[in-house]
Amino acid sequence: MDSHRTFIDDKAGLKTLQSIQHAGAFNRWMYNQIKPFCKGKILEIGSGIGNISQFLVHDGFTTTLSDYNQSYCDILTEKYGSEKFVTEIIRLDILDPNFEKQFESFSGSFDCIIGLNVIEHVDDDITALENCKKLLAPGGTLIMLVPAYMWLYNSIDISLGHFRRYNKKSIRTLFSKSGLRSIKMNYFNSPAIFGWFISGRVLKNTTIKEGQMKFYNFLVPLFKLADMCTFNRFGISLIVVGEKTSS
Repeated sequence: MDSHRTFIDDKAGLKTLQSIQHAGAFNRWMYNQIKPFCKGKILEIGSGIGNISQFLVHDGFTTTLSDYNQSYCDILTEKYGSEKFVTEIIRLDILDPNFEKQFESFSGSFDCIIGLNVIEHVDDDITALENCKKLLAPGGTLIMLVPAYMWLYNSIDISLGHFRRYNKKSIRTLFSKSGLRSIKMNYFNSPAIFGWFISGRVLKNTTIKEGQMKFYNFLVPLFKLADMCTFNRFGISLIVVGEKTSS
């Protein structure tokens, strides 16, 4: 991984983010899953084009936005650079070989770090979480949403640069090895499993299309009900909240 690139050609990722951008009900649903655990000074890693950032800003959370891709940071600056609750917008590489020195000014300074659909994009997820921990204040929380189930891994995952998908056992082990205590864990968005399988495994699509997301967005109320009825026992994604208990 070249940690010194300032621009990344991420056509599939950008197209997917733009498609999801128009799914307001879905983004709100995802945000509401993590909102109860948001607190204090927040760092969002992998902010992308701000699909979730908008809710943090609207709700008045003091937030630093970041992304590995400078082109996304430029988009974030254009959208949120003048927002009073956005303290800074930075390019942050959670696998920077000089991470401690590079981001020394942020060491132990955040009460909450949010990373939605981030760590599946890095080859060394343990180091990524250890570096996140360095930025957390004592008692701070790390909120992650990751794709679930390796058996669902398909052409869309490959196109988006996913190294892996997770289950409860693997994510619990990852957090433990990184020195974080898991305090909350549940699956999310069970109805999307079928669509992801058909789109990526059967149809061999490489992106999430805008039309698909608009249709999905329309059905969000039904999908929320499905998750309630299944008690979040399975889903296309997995949400985990970890706590920093030591330095």
